[in-house]
Amino acid sequence: MKQVIVANQALNLPRGKLAAQVAHAAIGAFLAAHADAPAAWLRVGMPKIVVGVAGEADLLSLREAAARVGVPSFLVQDAGRTVLLPGTITCLGLGPAPVELMDTLTGELKLL
Repeated sequence: MKQVIVANQALNLPRGKLAAQVAHAAIGAFLAAHADAPAAWLRVGMPKIVVGVAGEADLLSLREAAARVGVPSFLVQDAGRTVLLPGTITCLGLGPAPVELMDTLTGELKLL
């Protein structure tokens, strides 16, 4: 089991803002996960990675691909209280789901 957080690199977010958005994605995807996945993921130490894509279109495409194979996801849209406009898509949380399935979706993406 693992979780993957995908960041919108086009935004060039400050480190602290990026960290907050990644946290939103991780928790949101965890809450969206299927029945036994959260407990299984917790048992193996909550493995996760953070990767990046070029922009919003890539995040939306990846979310659609995840839905086709049954991987839970959570799309983070910023509230607009600090450096971004309200509704800006910052991150996509995927999983937790089996490692092999996650690798088919995100294995080619660059680590942040």
